Amino acid sequence: MNHGLILPVLLPMFAGCLLLCAARLSLRATRAVSLAATALLLPLSFWLMAQADQGVLQVYALGDWQPPFGIILLLDRLSALMLVVTAVLAFFALLYAVRGDDQRGRSFHALFQFQLMGINGAFLTGDLFNLFVFFEILLIASYSLLLHGGGPARVRAGLHYVVLNLVGSAFFLLAVGVLYGITGTLNMADLALRVAAADADQAPLLGAAGLLLLVVFGLKAAFLPLYFWLPKAYASASAPVAALFAIMTKIGLYSILRVYTLIFGEDAGSLANMAEDWLWPLALLTIGCGAIGALAASSLQRLLAYLMLVSVGTLLAGIALGTPPALAAALFYLIHSTWICAGLFLLADLIARQRGVKSAELVQGPELQNPYLLGGLFFIGAIAVAGLPPLSGFIGKLLLLRAVEPGLQALLLWPVLLVGGLATLIALSRAGSMLFWRVGQSQLDSAELDHGRLLACVGLLALSPLLVGMAAPLLEYVEATVSQLQELQPYRQILLPGGAR
Repeated sequence: MNHGLILPVLLPMFAGCLLLCAARLSLRATRAVSLAATALLLPLSFWLMAQADQGVLQVYALGDWQPPFGIILLLDRLSALMLVVTAVLAFFALLYAVRGDDQRGRSFHALFQFQLMGINGAFLTGDLFNLFVFFEILLIASYSLLLHGGGPARVRAGLHYVVLNLVGSAFFLLAVGVLYGITGTLNMADLALRVAAADADQAPLLGAAGLLLLVVFGLKAAFLPLYFWLPKAYASASAPVAALFAIMTKIGLYSILRVYTLIFGEDAGSLANMAEDWLWPLALLTIGCGAIGALAASSLQRLLAYLMLVSVGTLLAGIALGTPPALAAALFYLIHSTWICAGLFLLADLIARQRGVKSAELVQGPELQNPYLLGGLFFIGAIAVAGLPPLSGFIGKLLLLRAVEPGLQALLLWPVLLVGGLATLIALSRAGSMLFWRVGQSQLDSAELDHGRLLACVGLLALSPLLVGMAAPLLEYVEATVSQLQELQPYRQILLPGGAR
């Protein structure tokens, strides 16, 4: 077994425990431990990505209990890609936080590490119950991170977020219980075999459990009609927390892709592709509702939160189409949208710090001290997130539009995606004119541009042109990822003696 598979879970877990137990560490030492643990995830995730790119599934059987009886971690190209996206995002978010945002409340760095532990575990697990466990770990940490710094707006948003996710967790546990009661297993590869071989009288209950899981994952992914918690939560959170939360919706989408490809995929008998009929209309409606919300947003943070919904709908459309080109386009767009939306959340905070009481509200405020620098970064982020050439958002949307075949789906997707992009561009143009053009004559004497925060923001936004430069090898990787994901036989071989490598 490759023991490196468990390190993305163990490293933040031990770092978080150390930071909790050593509460009397100085702030400088606490930051050093947290930054070191997060920075180590970068080479580790890229190393695991290189391992996964060999095309062989790697399994880590905890306690050396072989599947389907034991708990396993599974590394394939998809999970490795998500680990890289998370590690890069977490490093820049933490780099921003250590410039002062981490002092607004207690145990920020420990919570940040436990959040990473839950996220990495969710991407690596090959067991449905352990997916629930890692969901709970990351959610418990996210509850406290959302409330970090206090304030009535965060408390209200946090209350909605906590209540809805507790309901989702109850549904998740209920669905897992039904699946286990019928099939006697929660190993995903074994579940795929048991669901495919299920009797006709078992199919309705299995289908109900599958649809219940779709509701749970839809709540995490925040697509219509389960997205109402997201705008308030993301707009109220502190900047580094909102940036880290950019990966949270992707966990729900990852779970949909994993579960409804492996367990309820092509070979699931009467339950094959059971989610497709639901995902397609929900994807288009989510794009539309996100675009309308962006046009109506009263602050830059709320605008960016609705743009997250547009990206969720776009990704869901690629998953709903289900073809290899559409899935490859969705994975490329996932990387882009996660990093660029996170960078824009950091930029919104930099702008708010120079506007004082006006914050990032889209009303006339004082002139910024660094209008050309911040305006240039805003222009780059806006072009990228709106999907205009020559940045990465254009490549992702173009690939998705090219992936849909002529017919009804193309007739629906093209106008929705293009009109949604136009609405995004209008909303961002209005925001830019309010923030950088229609300003007063005064400046805040106390406003200053922290170079550490600026570095973190620039680092994330600079990934968009980097994705363009690396488009060819990255597209090759995501196409291989889709090919591996749709070839189910290697996943089933995990259950054979010696199949867990």
